Amino acid sequence: MRHIILIVLVLGFLFSTGGQCSAADQSRGNMKEPSALSGKVVETMDSGRYTYVCLEKNSKKTWVAVYKMEVVVGREMSFKPGIEMVNFESKTLNRTFDKIYFSAGPVSSEK
Repeated sequence: MRHIILIVLVLGFLFSTGGQCSAADQSRGNMKEPSALSGKVVETMDSGRYTYVCLEKNSKKTWVAVYKMEVVVGREMSFKPGIEMVNFESKTLNRTFDKIYFSAGPVSSEK
């Protein structure tokens, strides 16, 4: 239950700030400059209201969690910057992620 509350708070923060931190936070070095999370989808799984996506880029794998959506393995994707969680335990997946980013969703590919 605590994890769900934490996720809701994190996602609420992301939606309200667009994933950006204030100039004051940046100048103090409290937050890194946000960047898109991108790569080739090598694994994906749904659990509850969330989709967990493993991206691979330059032989490095990165886990991203977003509200449930359709994701295709093998596709290149980019997600909005997210909040990093270390040693995040998903009770519904019975799995602990060393590091995972909670993102507000994919970056639009429309031009």
